[in-house]
Amino acid sequence: MIAIASDHGGYALKQEIIKHLTEKGVPIEDLGCGGERVDYPDYAEKLCRAIVAGQYERGILCCGTGIGVSIAANKIHGIRAALCGDCFSAEMSRQHNDANVLCLGGRVLGTELAKKIVDTYLTTPFSGAESHSRRIAKIADLEK
Repeated sequence: MIAIASDHGGYALKQEIIKHLTEKGVPIEDLGCGGERVDYPDYAEKLCRAIVAGQYERGILCCGTGIGVSIAANKIHGIRAALCGDCFSAEMSRQHNDANVLCLGGRVLGTELAKKIVDTYLTTPFSGAESHSRRIAKIADLEK
């Protein structure tokens, strides 16, 4: 199960992604917002805490630029959030970094590109290579 959340700046993109993934049969749960003006750290925290608790495998966060949600998400112990504006970055975020949260900017990405980024992120596995696992462990050590 994939969780998705946004602030008002990412709301329209979030709705497009939900529609896209639902049509593809991907189970997704919308954790908010409903389009009203909200503070993005609240929704980033809600989604990320649920991932850390094991309620969801991965998550997608949207705000106006993707920057705010990515900063907030990466403050949560156990989260590796990647702000991606292209498919190659989305692929590498999974293959090399085992990113568990994808961050997108609703005011900077076109809908079709965002869908391709989401598809790439969701279908790319972590490589499991020793070098990448070692680096992820070092990132986790920074949280201590």
